[in-house]
Amino acid sequence: MSRTPEQEAPGHAEAPDVGELTPPDRTLMGPGPSPVHPRVLRAMSTPLVGHLDPSFVEMMNETQELLRYTFRTDNQWTIPVSGTGSASMEAAIGNLVEPGETMLVPTNGYFGGRMASMARRAGGEVVEVDAPWGEPLDPADVEAAFEEHQPDVFGFVHAETSTGVLQPEVPELTSIAHDHDAYVIADSVTSLGGVELRVDEWDIDVAYSGPQKCLSCPPGASPLTLNDRAMDKVLDREEEPRSWYLDLSLLEGYWGDERAYHHTAPITNVYALREALRLVAEEGIENRWARHREVAGDLKAGLGELGLEMNADDEFWLPSLNAVRVPDGVDDGAVIDHLLSEHDLEIASGLGDLAGDIWRMGCMGHGARTKNVEFLLSALEEALDEQGYDA
Repeated sequence: MSRTPEQEAPGHAEAPDVGELTPPDRTLMGPGPSPVHPRVLRAMSTPLVGHLDPSFVEMMNETQELLRYTFRTDNQWTIPVSGTGSASMEAAIGNLVEPGETMLVPTNGYFGGRMASMARRAGGEVVEVDAPWGEPLDPADVEAAFEEHQPDVFGFVHAETSTGVLQPEVPELTSIAHDHDAYVIADSVTSLGGVELRVDEWDIDVAYSGPQKCLSCPPGASPLTLNDRAMDKVLDREEEPRSWYLDLSLLEGYWGDERAYHHTAPITNVYALREALRLVAEEGIENRWARHREVAGDLKAGLGELGLEMNADDEFWLPSLNAVRVPDGVDDGAVIDHLLSEHDLEIASGLGDLAGDIWRMGCMGHGARTKNVEFLLSALEEALDEQGYDA
């Protein structure tokens, strides 16, 4: 059929026939996002206001107070960064690491590698402290790395999402760094709101996180906290950070006392984060840590009854992210596909060095409930049976 010139002209294509949005109703038990609490979803459906509206400014203040409670900190510079967890990560590293400075990063997981990449992009030199994937950093190795390299900044991953390892002995690590006048950045993406984290008591200078893990909030406004020592370093920089959008000396004007325009905040995401943090406060942060450990303990016990082994040893097991070894002869991808297609249940495979070797099963936030664990164990047994594995 011939087309008229108007039909052929750019900008005159027919409107696409796209139906109503109907995403599947999944049970999210992977490494994130986690299931969102109904109250958070309701908060996101409330009317927009301007990002400098007096009512929104009050919500900003409340969100910051709730973040301080959840981080266990009195830090003034505690904000949600507009973006996903990687944005708060880059804000932390890109502002604290100055060109020519040295950052010490871990090699024991995927996200230590991301730290290294961001530090290099900030103009920093990167040195490494080694540990196998599936093990935490040894303080003796951290001490040796400091003696050899004298880094300006030390980054560690508190809860490594790629390996299911929780870093113990955090105060010992921060003490080593501060004895060498270095700054400490903690990745708490999979720990904030789910496992014990005490920013002030553990003497952490900077911690960043994401909302979509243990806070059970959609991504888009990501927690970040800096103590006065770290913020003084940011404000005293000789060279501006390479990112205008994530420049904390500019964001300070918006999230600090002035409330001066910097960018249009993701208003609905701030609503969501505020409500998610209200849920944390209502439950009580220590009660929330205990719930994650108890429910994830049930998952861990059930996996053991199926003959499955955890990737991490008991002493550094991460309740919010359970890394489970794939048994010999079992196709990890086929199990994941079966759970998704037959049960609308999501878990994930391994990353990096552990790709194909582990499954990653989240037990986070609103997803850390007994009924979800029972559902996962039942569906997993069925999927393994289909693979010929004798559970």
